[in-house]
Amino acid sequence: MHYYLIALLKSPLTPLTYASSELLDMGMVVEVSLLKRTLQGVVLEKVEKPSFLCEEILLTCKTFYPLKNLELARFIAEYYVCSLGEALALFTPFSQKSLHVNQTIHTNIELSSLQEEALVFIKANPNALLFGDTGSGKTEIYMKLFEEAINEGRQVAFLVPEIGLTPQMKSRLKHHFGSHVAIWHSKISAKKKEAILTKLQAGEICIVAGTRSALFLPFENLGLIVVDEEHDESYKSGNRPRYNAKDLALLFGQKLNAKVLLGSATPSLNSVQKLPTFRLKGTFFEASTHVMYDESEQGLSDKIVRGITKTLEAKRQVVVFLPTRANFKYVTCKNCGESVECPYCSVAMSVHFHMHALKCHYCNYTETIPKECPKCGCEEIIATRMGTAEVKEKLSKHFKAFNVSQFDRDVVKTEKQLTQILSDFNEKKIDILVGTQMLSKGHDYHGVGLAVILGVDALLHMSDFRAREKTLALVMQIAGRSGRKGYGEVLIQTQNSDFFKRYLGYYEQFIKDELAFRNPLYPPFQKMLKVMSSHAKEEKAKERIENVANMALKFRAIEVVGHGKAGVAKIAGKYRYELLVRSPSTKALLEFAHVAKALHVEIDMDPLSFS
Repeated sequence: MHYYLIALLKSPLTPLTYASSELLDMGMVVEVSLLKRTLQGVVLEKVEKPSFLCEEILLTCKTFYPLKNLELARFIAEYYVCSLGEALALFTPFSQKSLHVNQTIHTNIELSSLQEEALVFIKANPNALLFGDTGSGKTEIYMKLFEEAINEGRQVAFLVPEIGLTPQMKSRLKHHFGSHVAIWHSKISAKKKEAILTKLQAGEICIVAGTRSALFLPFENLGLIVVDEEHDESYKSGNRPRYNAKDLALLFGQKLNAKVLLGSATPSLNSVQKLPTFRLKGTFFEASTHVMYDESEQGLSDKIVRGITKTLEAKRQVVVFLPTRANFKYVTCKNCGESVECPYCSVAMSVHFHMHALKCHYCNYTETIPKECPKCGCEEIIATRMGTAEVKEKLSKHFKAFNVSQFDRDVVKTEKQLTQILSDFNEKKIDILVGTQMLSKGHDYHGVGLAVILGVDALLHMSDFRAREKTLALVMQIAGRSGRKGYGEVLIQTQNSDFFKRYLGYYEQFIKDELAFRNPLYPPFQKMLKVMSSHAKEEKAKERIENVANMALKFRAIEVVGHGKAGVAKIAGKYRYELLVRSPSTKALLEFAHVAKALHVEIDMDPLSFS
């Protein structure tokens, strides 16, 4: 009998010992039983016969994890403070030894002299950041790198934020690389995924473009990883393991001997500080943008309506951004000032008139819109902070002869719907597109003459040291949708016009000033770690976080920034408490994190969210 240490996939447990009459290879996937359940696990190492009785391995599967993947998973488990089984479950196992097929591809992409210069710079550095203005031609450089990697017999992982790999990008990839490209994200059917994996390992597919999970596919010979819109927060996982795919791309590149390129028009300060950077200025097409400001209170002011009217009369299109979905962010009592909260989360519920309901955007609890204040009984309750649905409704009434469409997660739930709306917009079937941050995700809108940006002050004043960086990046991304061809206007409703006048279009200056502001207390000069405690009993959640805070005092190399109730103090019936620590030493933070984990808390290394 042989004995093996097995990491149970998706399980938070440490590896367990099982017996087998067969000799097994490291990395093999097996089936084992635990408490009458059948689970999959991965063979880690052969061990001596233990002093206790062991269950036998039930079955050996045909799939396996190469040793390099085991090594990467060990890093993820250590750095993001999760079990090895949880880290391994991120990876799609290999089902066969991948075939190496020589493909030769010649695209007809021609680069400008500045793009050529960028290409030379990128090739001279194993890791690089391409800091290129919106429309400066980053995509052509990516495509040229894809072509070279394929002709060298290597594979490419092209990461994009969220599900919406823009239809334009998809058609360009298919145009240049045909059947050698696969698109990968969570909404693809299991059958389609199976077919992609088969072709990837048969050597027929050389480029996988997709969301963060595409990084973990069975690449035998990965030569290039490109992370587009690298500043985007959707590369960070919100569940354990709380990894950041952008940071892991750099690690994978190092371990798998692959080149890594990050690209953005508004790169994160961490990337600018950490990587050799090429600045790609200008735009490919003739474009000029005029930025205007509206300092009136929130809502569709006369200035905004006049701007939209002028643009529509000139037969141009309009995009309207605001950060809130639904009709209104919340309803407030005119008498006592209280808003109607979700009974399970400590957040105000949003108003959805088409459902005649209030809905919680955290746990999806829904209830009928009340006729009176639940707190004081006053019948005067008012809706505040307009959302996309309300703006769409108001604009539809005002501009009856024009087609107004909504573009957010309430309306766009599938890739098909995304493609349809963007196709209709580019074919001028839609005149005004009202949406949330989805509007900023790199879509090419050719007929936009005006971008209206609402509600940014709420983002700018969030209690997050990155609020200025995130808000400016978002505004620049949306502003870049106007005047892609010809003259375009941007109208920002804000009480902080001085901030935007100083930095809009001058992102390098912002980076310089912001780095000076953050030094030495915040990233990239310090590493941060968030500890989270949640429990159905508030005193239990509070007690756990206080225990962690007391324990942190024993770690001299770390500093507790603060601890207490989370920004959203209750979600789905569980009370939430948090603790934030920082240190210039990653090692010191990890030592603390692994000890703290034993106190039944969640660890978030390099957190991006502070709510």
